[in-house]
Amino acid sequence: MSTTEKLTAVAVRQAVPREKAYRLSDGRGLYLEVQPAGRKYWRYAYRYAGKQKTLALGVYPDVSLKAARSAHKAARAKLVDGIDPAQVRRVEKLLRNQADAESFEAIGREWFATKMTEKSDTHRDRTLRLLEKDLFPWIGRQPIKSINAPELLAALRRVESRGALDSAKRARQVASQVFSYGIQTGRAERNVADDLRGALTPSKKKHHAAIIDPVALGALLRAMDGSTAGPAVKTALLISPILFQRPGEIRHMEWEEIDGDRWEIPAEKMKMRMAHIVPLPRQALVLLDGLRPITGRGRYVFPSARGASRCMSENAVRVALRDLGYTNDQQTPHGFRATARTILDEILGFRPDIIEQQLAHAVKDANGRAYNRTAHLKARAEMMQAWADYLDKLRMGAEVVAIGARS
Repeated sequence: MSTTEKLTAVAVRQAVPREKAYRLSDGRGLYLEVQPAGRKYWRYAYRYAGKQKTLALGVYPDVSLKAARSAHKAARAKLVDGIDPAQVRRVEKLLRNQADAESFEAIGREWFATKMTEKSDTHRDRTLRLLEKDLFPWIGRQPIKSINAPELLAALRRVESRGALDSAKRARQVASQVFSYGIQTGRAERNVADDLRGALTPSKKKHHAAIIDPVALGALLRAMDGSTAGPAVKTALLISPILFQRPGEIRHMEWEEIDGDRWEIPAEKMKMRMAHIVPLPRQALVLLDGLRPITGRGRYVFPSARGASRCMSENAVRVALRDLGYTNDQQTPHGFRATARTILDEILGFRPDIIEQQLAHAVKDANGRAYNRTAHLKARAEMMQAWADYLDKLRMGAEVVAIGARS
């Protein structure tokens, strides 16, 4: 140690707080400031352009005596060259803040806040999960301009490595939208996600498992009656085959959307972004009336078990089916749509266009225009009641004969 270096590692470690802050000098302006609360700060006191200044060099023990001396030496070298080390620090911080503002994560979160406001809660949750789990940890801190296709591909390969091929595909699509937003706002120059089209492992198209045999469907309905799930989950389970809407639409059902014998779903909740009306047959109304005393004071018909401010999880009905012994290869919540579509057409003889409208598919009229939400509403209401009655007969084990078309 030189004559100007007065501190030792032991002295620094053993420095105890006093009633007032005090300093331990290491020479040439470097000192350790010990606060009454026990915190220890490295400081460098110097003069620049005739003014006394202080430069913070870090907090002990995160910054050791050796590291503090090294930072002090670098700062003194700048001072010898006529450069104010505090000004250098400010410029470096400004550049870091600018880099952070132009990082993939910063732009990704800005895109999400700007572009995803009108999407459904399910879509928003899934998208944010992809960003935070599959993209940000690997490329989030990099300036978006510096990210190249191999780096993005490496992040997507991590998703593929756990067998989530569909998630990897969606993550690439989300990344592409973030890059596009970066280009639009002047912070990116190239959409490298588009360079990866066809680079990912293709996933095999798998249809949602669905029971379409009437006898097997009757057995499933009887098993569902015996479900031991909680009131909200069991009601959602029982109403799913009756209404055959998308699982996300059912679990996001709100009490204020129920208008008499109709369920009016706003456009922002629908996959096709068109408002939709679901006629409620008597059986569905009975189920809802039974649940109203339990969840009717809240927003959601089927609230989460973790709190009424959120709807139930996307896996709640699926788990209830699994508890009854039905696997993903036998029946899924989404599969009730295929069940209804098949039997309504092939056994009950309803018009395909009426069925498709009630499924909220993109059905168009003779002039090529999308049907509005009230189109064929009377026919759809009759079909929904006939369908619910048919399910009751299957549940009771009756031998059901096709009942003919209705229009």
